Amino acid sequence: MSDLRAQAEEWLAQDPDPETRAELRAVLDDDQALAERFGARLEFGTAGLRGELGAGPNRMNRVTVMRAAAGLAARLPPGGRVIIGFDARYGSRRFADDTAAVLSGAGLRPEVFADPVPTPVLAHFTRTFDDIVAGVMVTASHNPPRDNGYKVYWADGAQIVPPTDAEISAAIDAVGRVDEVPLGEGWPVHTDTDLYLDAVSSLRLGGDRDISIVYTPMHGVGRDVLLAAFDRAGFPAPIVVPEQGDPDPDFPTVAFPNPEEPGALDLALGLAEARNADLVIANDPDADRCAVAVRAPSGWRALTGDEVGGLLAEHVLRHTTGDDRLVVTTIVSSSLLRSIAAAHRVRFAESLTGFKWIMKAGGAADRPVFGYEEALGYSVGDDRGVLVNDKDGIGAALAVAALAADAKRDGRTLLDLLDAQARKYGLHATSQLSIRVDDLSLIKAAMARLRAAPPRELAGHPVESFDDLARPADGLPPTDGLRFRLAGGSRVVIRPSGTEPKLKCYLEVVLPVGDDITAARAEAATALEALRTALATTLA
Repeated sequence: MSDLRAQAEEWLAQDPDPETRAELRAVLDDDQALAERFGARLEFGTAGLRGELGAGPNRMNRVTVMRAAAGLAARLPPGGRVIIGFDARYGSRRFADDTAAVLSGAGLRPEVFADPVPTPVLAHFTRTFDDIVAGVMVTASHNPPRDNGYKVYWADGAQIVPPTDAEISAAIDAVGRVDEVPLGEGWPVHTDTDLYLDAVSSLRLGGDRDISIVYTPMHGVGRDVLLAAFDRAGFPAPIVVPEQGDPDPDFPTVAFPNPEEPGALDLALGLAEARNADLVIANDPDADRCAVAVRAPSGWRALTGDEVGGLLAEHVLRHTTGDDRLVVTTIVSSSLLRSIAAAHRVRFAESLTGFKWIMKAGGAADRPVFGYEEALGYSVGDDRGVLVNDKDGIGAALAVAALAADAKRDGRTLLDLLDAQARKYGLHATSQLSIRVDDLSLIKAAMARLRAAPPRELAGHPVESFDDLARPADGLPPTDGLRFRLAGGSRVVIRPSGTEPKLKCYLEVVLPVGDDITAARAEAATALEALRTALATTLA
């Protein structure tokens, strides 16, 4: 019997799920299928777990989840309270209940939301009570339908960071057979989201409410909570895209349930045009991200995450006070936020990619009021500080609505506000190049090649400085990334994706704006395209 076959037989003996047992039995004589499932395992890191559903340690399934829960339990104080949420993907509710059973059997006090909830609801709840020691959210966010995931939050309501992730991972490795793990039963359930709704609807970020919005939850779980939040905050009810309103784990109307992907907003944009709406807002399936589109002279235009981040930052800073305020963004996001912070005389910090790092930035004397990353993630606050220590697509949607309503009152649009920022701070134009691969070794080879021989110029711009972010710099922990600063203010950051088989390149061009902002935007677009072409050639 081969080693893979032996591992599969051992898995079958402990797997409580008849579906994955049947799947595995069907491929016991298929060495390639076994290698895909047992040749590696999902790594538990700062993003928790995320992967394709199926049997084996390299898939998301009940055995993988129960092992993760047992490892987490080993790292938590006995008797601690743990809140568990889940989205509407396949297997999510079952994974949440399995987690609760394992934690209960380990002497902890789990509680599970009764119905699917947005991720920010879970994150907010986790930080609100002193006796909560951790939170678990079962979600794969905007991944394809075949995936699911498992995110862990610590008592502060932020995602875990090293060394906690490594400690949990080591504890998972020490777990034996899951059919020998003690299981509890009968835990409390939560049936409403009032705690989060009361908090988010009371954000003090502007007073106007005259705005017409088309909204899509992208077949996810954001609709009911967002509509309730808008109602409590006094906004007109957004017009929901009917084809995408109900939770559906198959995501039937989109090729990829991510509002950043081409075509994902088509239904929303069509409805907005038909209803003459002012704005389009979209959440991803677990409602931690927020996308925005506006009417432009040539049709509807989706704003980039950096554009929304800059607009929200100034909106938050206009409605808050105090020189202890802190705004945070990441090394791959636009440098515009640094200039905004300086103009408003507030504190600024830069973090590694991901909200787990954004929420750890700053010091004890800082009061975080806003954080964002270019991948449509925002955490907004008021004078009380940020509401959620993670991405919050619903809070961001409310803030965008308030910002747009204030602009509409003044006879302006979000595009007008973007032009005003460009004139004040210079035009900060950003773009991305993503290279998807089937073989992760190609990404490692590309990063090694760039480290060994960094390019001296890109698109005709000399490289003025090169930072290997794997070496600690600027007070940041080491990460697998490369940063190139180019003559003329351009910048390129290259890093492997943390959740997908991609090499991601983040581009920024900064230009002064004279009398003709249209010409400046055209010049920036040309410069960004030249950088994209040069990078594609360099990485080929």
